Formats: sequence, C-alpha cells, structure tokens
Amino acid sequence: MKATLLTIGDELLIGQVVNTNAAWLGEQLNGLGVEVVRAVSLGDDETAIRHELEQALAASDLVILTGGLGPTRDDITREVVAGYFGVPLHLDPQILENIRERFRRRGRVMAAINERVALVPEGFEPLANPVGSAPGLWRVEEGGGRKRIVVLVPGVPRELKAIYHEEIVPRLRDQESLRVILHRTLLTAGIGESNLQERIGDLSDYLGLELRLASLPSADSVRLRLTATGTDRAALEAALERLEAHLRERIGPYLYGTGDDTLEAALGRMLAERGLTIAVAESCTGGLVLHRLTNTSGSSAYVVGGVVAYSNDVKMSALGVEEEALAQHGAVSEVVARQMARGVCKHLGADVGISTTGVAGPTGGTPEKPVGTVWIGYADARGDFAQFNRFGKDRAMNKTRSATAALDLARRQIMES
Repeated sequence: MKATLLTIGDELLIGQVVNTNAAWLGEQLNGLGVEVVRAVSLGDDETAIRHELEQALAASDLVILTGGLGPTRDDITREVVAGYFGVPLHLDPQILENIRERFRRRGRVMAAINERVALVPEGFEPLANPVGSAPGLWRVEEGGGRKRIVVLVPGVPRELKAIYHEEIVPRLRDQESLRVILHRTLLTAGIGESNLQERIGDLSDYLGLELRLASLPSADSVRLRLTATGTDRAALEAALERLEAHLRERIGPYLYGTGDDTLEAALGRMLAERGLTIAVAESCTGGLVLHRLTNTSGSSAYVVGGVVAYSNDVKMSALGVEEEALAQHGAVSEVVARQMARGVCKHLGADVGISTTGVAGPTGGTPEKPVGTVWIGYADARGDFAQFNRFGKDRAMNKTRSATAALDLARRQIMES
C-alpha cells in the first residue's frame, strides 16, 4: 500500500507551526507496512487542495489529509473534499451532541459556529475523536479496478495521534495490500559520507528491489538506514542480517551503535564494562562534552567530573598546563591538549582523560591556526597523545563536531585497550 500525506494550513507555510504531523505519520505508517511516497504541505486554498488530492489519488492507495477540520472560516478541508467527490454535507446529530456535551462539561455554551464541525460528507464514515471535537473521516473509493482510501483528520497533533491509533490503525490492518517493511539503522562517527561509501564498496550482490541502503549524514555523524520491503518477513530479516554483517565488517571501528543509540551512551557502556572512569578538560567546547556524557542515565558510575578551562590561567591552575607550553605553542596546540588531558586525569583521579582546545570562531583565527582548528587530547595509563582536526567556520557546528570527535576518540581508544 502506497500513501500520500497532505498537511493543510497556512501556518505551516509561513513558519508559525512546525509540521511534525508528516514526520510522525510517515514513521507510524511505515511501521505498519504502508509506504509513504509523497508528503505535501498546503495552505488553506481550495484550488491547491483539489489539485493535490487529485494527484494523490492517482498515485496512492491511501491519502491522509490533516488540518482544516475546525469551525472557523479558514477550515475548508471538509468542504473542499466533499466538493471534489461531488457529495453533499449533512449534519451528524451524534457528533453535534458530542460537541455540545464537551462544552457542557467545561461549563460553557457551544457557539453556533461549532456546528460546522459536525458536518459529514456523504459516503464518509466518522472516526471518533476521544480528545477533541472534530471527528476524523474515512472513505473507501472504488473504481477503475482500484481501491483507494481517503482519510481526513484534525491537524492538532494529540487529536491526530488519538484518532490514528484508535480508529485508523484497526481499519488499515484489515487491508490486504499491506506489505512488510523492515528497517535497521547503523550509526557511525569519525568518518565522512564519501569516505564511508568508499569503505563500504560495491553492494550490488546485496541490494535490489526488496533491499535498499540510504546514507543519512548529519553535522557530526553518518547514519546508514537499511530497508527491506516485501511479503516474506523471514526472508527479509535474513537479507537484512546478511547486509548488516557485511557492513559491520567493512565499517569496522567507525560503527558505534544501532537504532536510537548515542555515541555518549556507547562510550559509557564501554567504560562501565571495563570498570573505568573518565574526566573531561574543555576549552573550545565549553562543557558540551561533559554535558553529553552525563545525558546518559547511570553515567555517575563512570563520569568523575570535568573542568572548563577557558582561560590560560585556569588551564595552568586547575589542570597543571605549563606556562612555557602556552607561551611557546599557544593554547590551541598538540602539547597543551595533551597536558590538559593528562592534568584532568591526575587532578580528578580518573582512569581516562579527554580534552578539547581550539578556535571555535567566527573570530580569533590566524593564518597558522584558522577558525575550525581543534586539538583533541587523550590520556590513560598507557600515555597521552592528541589528534588534530580542521572543521569549518560556524561556531556552534565547531563545538558540536569537537565534542563528537572527543567522545569518538575516547571510544576507539578504549575499544582497542
């Protein structure tokens, strides 16, 4: 079953409201075996809604329209859809009574304008709304050897979700055209998208109509989404297993987790399993590394603490960085990054120390050390070293990438220990 989502409302187009409904519906429908092939945001415009509805019905088995079902003049979805199908609207007495009762429970009198919410296009089945006034609407359209389903739901997210779970899902599960759609996500860090693709190499022996691989880069990592689509669940799971095993072998140390895992959680598990503790010395990241580490529940078992040593005086007094090293090499240098990592280990009594020092920008760069220059230090019982990085010119992005680089460096070092 293929689906198109039409999210309706001027507020979506002018940025007053973020369109979370399309993302949520896409995820939910995909898990149900429905393939979302298109999602369109529209204003409260009759011509646009009619055009997109016609396009959607030509391309999809399921069309879901969200928004425009309220009582006000700009809520036109119900009327436009009724006009498209050439059917009249009739007042549903049960829906109207439900709305009146809802107002009575709140000690209010229902305004006459709310009667619009109880209008149902002929041929549509009302879907109960347990948390709001406007019902959803369901229609099965048959013709030309095809069956198509049209669903209207309110745009208020909690009402949409309630109607979806209680009314739409049971009806969709009765459809014979649902397929099996399986996903797995592999998470990588420390490698760019193009280099990752080179490392993976040719996948022609694995990929095909039923099995796909998507690369999803972000500011500091790359996700690999594996998708299997078909009718035989066991065969699809076996195909995913083969592809995942191959990718794991090719990706190697760059793979840190799957699904909704985080880099900091993966590092935390390794520390806990080995009985190690960690401390952080931060300059350019301003505490972001420690913040991410302590976002994981149970991190008190392995996180000792951290020092935000932004000034050179604090680097010297709190971390034991040598004044000569700062004078000779500067704060953004390999020597200082190593001394910061070693110093935080010593002063806080941790097994592992990591440090960040760099030029976050957008000012402060020099020809020798342009904006985006970052050194990541690492120290443990075996010794210390520092890793050079050259990021971009955006301050917030540089902080994020530096924190990720520090966490990933620690993860790989501990993995190899």
